[in-house]
Amino acid sequence: MIKRFTTALLVFLISILANTQVHADNQTVDPELRQLLTDAISSSESFDDRFHAEVWLLDMSNRLKKYVDDEATRLDMLKQIHLEATRANLQPELVLALIEVESHFDSYAISKSGAQGMMQVMPFWLKEIGRPDDNLIVMKTNLRMGCTILKYYMDMEKHDLHRALARYNGSRGSKVYSNKVLIALRNNWYQS
Repeated sequence: MIKRFTTALLVFLISILANTQVHADNQTVDPELRQLLTDAISSSESFDDRFHAEVWLLDMSNRLKKYVDDEATRLDMLKQIHLEATRANLQPELVLALIEVESHFDSYAISKSGAQGMMQVMPFWLKEIGRPDDNLIVMKTNLRMGCTILKYYMDMEKHDLHRALARYNGSRGSKVYSNKVLIALRNNWYQS
C-alpha cells in the first residue's frame, strides 16, 4: 500500500513540475543565486511518510478553501508547495503565507513590475539561468524558483525573516511587507 502511494505520488509530482518567479532588489545578478536556481531545476523531495502527508494536506486544504474553491486544485497546489518548500529547506507554511500576500494563490498573477505567478518571480531569472523558454506561470517552475530565491535570502540574512522577506520583495529597510507575511503566517498557516 505504501509502495503504491509512493509510486503514485512520484508519478504525480513528475507530471506537474513546471514554473517559478521571484522579486529581486535590482537587476544585478548574484552568481551564487544563479547557480542555486540552475541546480534547483533538477532536484526534488516530498513528504516523509503517508500519515504526515494526509494530516498536513487535509489541514492545509481546509485553510486554503477561502482562496481556491476546487478541492483537487487545492491538493495539487499544496503537494507542489510542500515539495518545493521542503526541497529548499523552508517551512511550507511560510511559503503559503508568502503566496497569500504575493498573489492570493493566483498562478496567473502579474505585478506592475512584471513579477509573475504565485510567488511573483521576476522573468529576468529565466534568462540568467539559461532557461528563457520556461514559463513562470507554470506552478512547478514558479514554486521551484521562488522557494530557491527565498532560501537564498534566508541564508544571506542568517534566518532573519524580516530582512529575508524584505529582500525577496525588493523592499529592504522596510518591515511593511515582512509584517504582512508574518501576520498571514501566524493567522492562517501555522498549525495549532
